[in-house]
Amino acid sequence: QIDATEVSVGKIVTFKELPDEEPESYTIVGAAEADPMGGKISNDSPIAKSLIGHHVNDEVSIAIPVGTMQVKILKVENA
Repeated sequence: QIDATEVSVGKIVTFKELPDEEPESYTIVGAAEADPMGGKISNDSPIAKSLIGHHVNDEVSIAIPVGTMQVKILKVENA
C-alpha cells in the first residue's frame, strides 16, 4: 500500500528551507531523468536521499557542502 503523503521516487515534493525561505518543488526521478533546472532531481542526490521516506509536515536536515539546511515538507503529490 502506497502512502500518498510519503516522499518517494515519482512524487513531486514541495518544501521550504527554514525558517522562512520561499517554497521549492521538485520531482524525484531516476538518475537518467534528472534535470535540476527543469525541476527534476535524481533519487541519488543529497536532497532526495534526505527527503525520501519522510512525510508532509516533517522537518528534515539535509547535508550540503557548507553544512546542513533544515527544510519542512509542505506537500507531496503524484507526478
